[in-house]
Amino acid sequence: MTTPTLLLVAKAPVPGLVKTRLAAGVGVATATAVAAAALLDTIEVCTLAVGPDRCRLALSGDLAEGVRADEIRTALAGWTLARQRGDGLGERLAHAHSEVTGPVVQIGMDTPQVTPDGLLAVADGLGAADAVLAPAEDGGWWALALRDPSAATALRDVPMSTPQTYAATRSALEALGLRVTAGERLRDVDHLADVAPVAAAAPTTRFAMTAAEIARVAR
Repeated sequence: MTTPTLLLVAKAPVPGLVKTRLAAGVGVATATAVAAAALLDTIEVCTLAVGPDRCRLALSGDLAEGVRADEIRTALAGWTLARQRGDGLGERLAHAHSEVTGPVVQIGMDTPQVTPDGLLAVADGLGAADAVLAPAEDGGWWALALRDPSAATALRDVPMSTPQTYAATRSALEALGLRVTAGERLRDVDHLADVAPVAAAAPTTRFAMTAAEIARVAR
């Protein structure tokens, strides 16, 4: 199969605009630091998996106003950068996919424990299916691979960030006639309770180093 494009859909780590649910428990500054670390980890993993020329970032927010902006810009060398378009998340995802040609694996910035092999395993699932949807433990999903990115139009009307998002997304894809298979289940980082388990799963990441600060703040 052709090497896929890795599509990272993310927010710039701007204080007050990212990890708002986590911020309720640890404060805005610490939550923003977590977001920046997770974004850097995810950028690195994508680059290692397929090379920067096959990586694309669809960004919401102004990177210049974000935490660790210079590091993030350096990590994005060779990537294609684009602005997110649309009102709801489903519409923004559909637009981001519409700008890609050929097979695509879309990921967010909430699973810093993912590895290059993990991303490639999602892509490899397209050898026997039209779509691979990798579930998150909270009922959502953390990665979506599509043989034809135009199929992401199915995401426009899917309610996002609910315990039924995975099931609703899979149903929407299957309604287009796609063969859908499941990828590896991972835990994403939305709340304070998610931080320690994800850090333990990826102890050498920037995210894990930042988690130590969260533990101190949360005491």
